[in-house]
Amino acid sequence: MDIRILTYFLTTAREENITKAAQLLHITQPTLSRQLMQLEEELGVNLFQRSNHCVYLTSEGMMFRRRAQELVNLAERAREELAQNEETLSGVIAIGCGEMRSVQEVAKLMAGFQERYPLVKFELYSGDNEGIRERMEQGTLDMGLLLEPVSIVKYDFIRMRTKEQWGVLIHKDAPLASREVIRPGDLVGTPVVTVQLDTPVHHELAGWSGDFAKQMEPCVNYNLLYNAVIAARERKGAAICVKLDCHYDEMKFLPLEPKLELSSVLAWKDRQTYSKATTAFIRYVKEMYRQDEK
Repeated sequence: MDIRILTYFLTTAREENITKAAQLLHITQPTLSRQLMQLEEELGVNLFQRSNHCVYLTSEGMMFRRRAQELVNLAERAREELAQNEETLSGVIAIGCGEMRSVQEVAKLMAGFQERYPLVKFELYSGDNEGIRERMEQGTLDMGLLLEPVSIVKYDFIRMRTKEQWGVLIHKDAPLASREVIRPGDLVGTPVVTVQLDTPVHHELAGWSGDFAKQMEPCVNYNLLYNAVIAARERKGAAICVKLDCHYDEMKFLPLEPKLELSSVLAWKDRQTYSKATTAFIRYVKEMYRQDEK
């Protein structure tokens, strides 16, 4: 298969109509149908369910769609990087970011870099550590803002200055909302929405809770906060999270006591060849943090 055929597949999947997809691709409908059937034969699966007027992705087609999009994105980035010249720095730098206050530091770095190189663009992907690292390994992300503790053996990195303070967002009508802080054991008996189980961050929180961790029964686990807050609000419960510069109706943030603060790192794969734009940005990041240390 080649990138052209993957583009045919993605366009058809988006439009759910072969005739319309063919018009957008500037090819005939029989040609597109033939190319899609050949792709299915090559993969040995049916990618589409066909009806008289529409086509829909099968479960195999849905799985393939993600990988096809990644390959097309990588090919496009490769073309952009090869088109760069020595005089004008341009291109796209893809960064994955967790939900943290240290994103503000990354935003300042991006803004400062674009003042020097206005033709460089950034793409931001929001996710948790696991999702960001997976995409860094695949090559669809150049860098990642990761919440510690996290394994960074294979990465070079800069540690962010911002400390991420942990606490809970709790419904204003919950009995604990009248308190100023949350101590170990306070959340026993309260509907709790917490981070994904068996992750380094979850173990850190379990260590803070001590023996009370076994008595808590999370009703929901999450990887991104916004939906978690909605779930906690509906149950008039609490979402364990880092403090963000966000407001949520009917929810109040209470810090953990003893205080639990974690750091974060802006990381990239060590000993890897990057585009000129990404290489320059890494150099810029190191320069900014060296100046800060003086």
